[in-house]
Amino acid sequence: MKSQVFFIDFRASYKENFVTKLSRLMDHAGLGQRIKKRELAAIKLHFGELGNTAFIRPVYIRQIVLAIKSTGAFPFLTDANTLYAGTRGNAQNHLITAIQNGFAYSVVEAPLIIADGLRGKSETPVPINGKQFKEVYIASEIVNADSFVSVAHFKGHELSGYGGAIKNTGMGCASRRGKMEQHSNVAPKVIQKKCIGCGECVKHCSQKAISMEKKKAAIHPEKCIGCGECIIVCEQGAVQIQWNQSVPVFLERMVEYAKGVLLGKTEKSLFINFINHVSPGCDCLPYNDAPIVRDIGVVASTDPVAIDQASVDLVNQEPAIPHTCLKINTGPGEDKFKGVYPHIEWQHQLEYAEQMGLGTRQYELIRV
Repeated sequence: MKSQVFFIDFRASYKENFVTKLSRLMDHAGLGQRIKKRELAAIKLHFGELGNTAFIRPVYIRQIVLAIKSTGAFPFLTDANTLYAGTRGNAQNHLITAIQNGFAYSVVEAPLIIADGLRGKSETPVPINGKQFKEVYIASEIVNADSFVSVAHFKGHELSGYGGAIKNTGMGCASRRGKMEQHSNVAPKVIQKKCIGCGECVKHCSQKAISMEKKKAAIHPEKCIGCGECIIVCEQGAVQIQWNQSVPVFLERMVEYAKGVLLGKTEKSLFINFINHVSPGCDCLPYNDAPIVRDIGVVASTDPVAIDQASVDLVNQEPAIPHTCLKINTGPGEDKFKGVYPHIEWQHQLEYAEQMGLGTRQYELIRV
């Protein structure tokens, strides 16, 4: 049976502005049936790394907050701390970054709560009995919430090919221990010919897994947790993921964490993907490159698999914007995410999520 995915574009007029359309989208997607009076409703989003501007606009988030408040529930905005060294590695810095990026209470009309505590150690083990994990470690305030709304900026991603509802849920809601478990077997390599010995990767490695040897960077896999920050900071492109079975394993682990988040909340969850400023990299980057396709719209569904499949399809149906990092697969119908990350089989996360019972890749796109 096909799942319903509801869609709005970014067109607006005097008769109806975009934020009003956004409210109508949530009504059609069934927000009122998912969230009830007096529930503590977690709105899981990405506040953006400091320096990144591709994250979802706070004024859009406010409209989602107001829609949840209209049900009589108590919404709060949340994310979990990052594994890598950056501006969101602990709750204090994380909250400052969120406010600097515009997510202050005066703008969004909801409190900000970092879901895994001050240092990312506030976690709850959730048994799932999966192929990769028997139990997963979820940020405690996600587990404690009565209902769950994933609001994801849909974009490319260095490890998963794309980032949408599944990644926002599985990776984003894991404690620091949970994030480390998901990344632990993904160690990058250094292309010696490209390395200029600048040492930036050494400075940014939170695990001290990189050293300089003969004026070139060297990665020590036994220390590496696979966070990918060295890939991000290397301007020469000298640090690259080793494209082996670790990437499919990473995707399966991420999906199993999503299952742990949604356990007991299947009927209390809603997923919203913003398909605009489709940057090639994650919002965890301290910058964002030019979008690879035009701003398409917003989709909402009760099915995290269907919404991600629909989002991928909507992006791939578009012609690429010229003069971006995307040099191949630029035509309508061609795989844009494969064009940016040709060695990542992004489909695997959807296939495995379907196997795990998180939803279906079969969907009906309903224009609201």
